[in-house]
Amino acid sequence: MGQTARVSAIAWITAVSLAAWLWLLLCQGFFWRTDVRLPPLREPARWPDVCVVVPARDEAAVLPLSLPSLLAQDYPGRAEVFLVDDGSSDGTGELARELSARHGGLPLTVTSPGEPPAGWTGKLWAVRHGMTLARARDPEYLLLTDADIAHEPDSLRLLVAAARTGGFDLVSQMARLRVASLWERLVVPAFVYFFAQLYPFRRIGRKGSRTAAAAGGCVLLRTDAAARARVPEAVRHAVIDDVALARAVKGTGGHIWLGLADRVNSVRPYPRLHDLWRMVSRSAYAQLRHNPLLLLGTVAGLTLVYLVPPAAVAAGAVAGDPAAVLLGAAAWLVMTATYVPMLRYYRQPLRLAPLLPFTAFLYLLMTVDSAVQHYRGRGAAWKGRTYARPDTVADEG
Repeated sequence: MGQTARVSAIAWITAVSLAAWLWLLLCQGFFWRTDVRLPPLREPARWPDVCVVVPARDEAAVLPLSLPSLLAQDYPGRAEVFLVDDGSSDGTGELARELSARHGGLPLTVTSPGEPPAGWTGKLWAVRHGMTLARARDPEYLLLTDADIAHEPDSLRLLVAAARTGGFDLVSQMARLRVASLWERLVVPAFVYFFAQLYPFRRIGRKGSRTAAAAGGCVLLRTDAAARARVPEAVRHAVIDDVALARAVKGTGGHIWLGLADRVNSVRPYPRLHDLWRMVSRSAYAQLRHNPLLLLGTVAGLTLVYLVPPAAVAAGAVAGDPAAVLLGAAAWLVMTATYVPMLRYYRQPLRLAPLLPFTAFLYLLMTVDSAVQHYRGRGAAWKGRTYARPDTVADEG
């Protein structure tokens, strides 16, 4: 009887997991679809002025792959680039000037903001410095992009046309991340998949929806919307600065949009699991507002949704419980099917789809490790700069 009761409990728990997957499939903004690309656009009669702001700290390794693509933008209006060398020790600023002299293209200004004052994360302090210089040119739009992001020649043109056509105050694209090493294949597509699950792209672009997010590597922002939302001052302490920025803009009545990129790519490599682990754990607990109850809920949710289905198949097979096997297989199948579009977007073999529970387990461990680092007082970090009190990040969600 004890064995029967235990197996029956497994079947019931697995039924809950299957129900959760059916809800995610149908009711979470169709997060698993990858067809949210740049919205319909038409070229404006007059192309507005744009300033590009690039915060850069120790980016000499990737800058030759990214900066020339910005300088080579085929933009009909006036545009220029401000690269903010944020205390680099590898010659980032000098290299940027050399690349500009070698490749030509859009005008480039290289500047340095000095050390950030208390209450500012380093990247946002650099962004503020660049935005201050850019505003002196009185541009209608600011393109905030990271130093590891490469843009196709028409990227800026398409972003501006989409923003003008749709009346968006913020247009952001999730850059296609590099997927080359084994660990990148396992972890990177899932990173974007989980992000879309938390922030369904379709809801972000819908007026009246409370869902707000952006991808910090590529954000086109109306200058007046930034001023209205007091960006970046209003989010100066944010570790997850892109989500905080989007919430600030949407919270002041701005119309925002986020989707997957076709012509914007990250060139930063994450060849080892350690590199990916640091990328995720740096901000995972901040995502949970440094709340232990949210951490427990996240661990329980990841376990129920991602780990229970394969565990139920294995346990049901061993215990002779066909209900647990069938329910677990059904939940695992739905999970796998929702992951397939993201693997196709990243041009990865579909045989990786059933491995999503393993990747989810890695993310669970990364999240727990992020919390451990927080309580050890190590804080969040950006490019080797650590912030001892990330608990002030209350508005990132």
